[in-house]
Amino acid sequence: MGLTKGGALSLKSLNHISHLCNCLERTVHFYQNVLGFIPIKRPNSFNFNGAWLFNYGFGIHLLQREEHNCLPEKREINPNGNHISFQCESLAAVEKKLKEMEISYIHRRVKEWGLYVDQLFFHDPDGFMIKICNFENLPMIPLPVGEQATVTSFMQAGQLPPQAVMAEAAIAEEHSNAIILYGC
Repeated sequence: MGLTKGGALSLKSLNHISHLCNCLERTVHFYQNVLGFIPIKRPNSFNFNGAWLFNYGFGIHLLQREEHNCLPEKREINPNGNHISFQCESLAAVEKKLKEMEISYIHRRVKEWGLYVDQLFFHDPDGFMIKICNFENLPMIPLPVGEQATVTSFMQAGQLPPQAVMAEAAIAEEHSNAIILYGC
């Protein structure tokens, strides 16, 4: 296991998330038909029921719970809960599709630095929360070296911190050919 100079693990990318489900067939159907994941081969040596799906550069490994129950779990949609977030091109198109599929969701709007980020939250059949967003509107700005990830008074006031403006300019200058990353 490699470590980076700063002591963090030397990782390449997200490989997959693993998710226990009550009804494997129903959950596979949801991830295929609602979120566009594609089933992929899973090792035959596994002695438990499951399915592997892939899209968007990572996998979802669905594992059948020991106690098989195909009744959907009803939970309140809480945007502050654990979730997986997907970026989309058109939130309006996603919202329209969710309505057509009769999937309950909530729409939230976040304003930061004069920019708006829209988010849709809904559950998969097992109550696991999914978020669809347009976070490309909100730039990912690295903190200056040594600064801790804390809420600053600038952020609380909804203003871009001066060091973030300087960091963004320095990154743009240093990596003029680099792709600027945006995310959730």
